[in-house]
Amino acid sequence: MRRIIIGLSGASGSIYGIRALQLLREVEDIETHAVISPAALRTALHETSMAASDIEKLADHVHSHRDIGASIASGSFRTEGMLVAPCSIKTLSGIAHCYNNELIVRAADVCLKERRRVVLMLRETPFHAGHLALMQQADRNGAIIMPPVPAFYSKPASLDEMVTQTVGRALDLFGIHLPMVHRWTESS
Repeated sequence: MRRIIIGLSGASGSIYGIRALQLLREVEDIETHAVISPAALRTALHETSMAASDIEKLADHVHSHRDIGASIASGSFRTEGMLVAPCSIKTLSGIAHCYNNELIVRAADVCLKERRRVVLMLRETPFHAGHLALMQQADRNGAIIMPPVPAFYSKPASLDEMVTQTVGRALDLFGIHLPMVHRWTESS
């Protein structure tokens, strides 16, 4: 069983983390570990029609954002890595500076020190020099910065298809290839 950590932070775009959990439920050999910040729950309640309990039920395991002693906070706990979707600037800052005051940042820091994938679906625009510097530092630490920029070559017919394609491409970075993800050389 492969494990992946999904962190949802308080930026707009909670649907990206939710969709990742939804898609991964369909992958038999993947076990999901979710960390959902209070700001992420607040945002999700505003942006979606899902209750907090509905979001939490999508994950195999849910860890409290305050539990820095959780299994996923240890390098000896084997994972494929971590997807932070959406990733707020606050969370990016914590990851860039190794400021492990809560579990999303601690789990990402552990993945980076163990040389595991950390993909940050950064949700902010426009960027100022401070944001760009944080992205550069996180990249130097080993994180992959992947703002959820839509791909139009798949000719999405809905926002749902656009979100699924973007999340599917993020999961590609972990070697998780989903059949609904359109490839450039494939017809839509």
